[in-house]
Amino acid sequence: MNAFLLGSAIFILATVAVGLARVLLGPADADRMMAAQLLGTGGVAALLVVGVVVGEDAVVNVALTIALLAAFASVTFYKAAAVTSAVDPDDTRQP
Repeated sequence: MNAFLLGSAIFILATVAVGLARVLLGPADADRMMAAQLLGTGGVAALLVVGVVVGEDAVVNVALTIALLAAFASVTFYKAAAVTSAVDPDDTRQP
């Protein structure tokens, strides 16, 4: 069973590595952010599987912390995009 779980973790990490190309080559910032979220999700999944195989609670805690930080990163990206889109670059009036 442990060999199957380790194989699953390796497969998850391989798909995450393929998704890294999207982060580097994404045409828009939103594409890059979504790919980074996918990488985070895959990393958390791999850590959870490895945590079950190893039997260490610390690995599971690290995975949950990374998942929490990924949620904050997504909210921060959304807020930054909303502020950027609210500013009209063609508006020459002074506030």
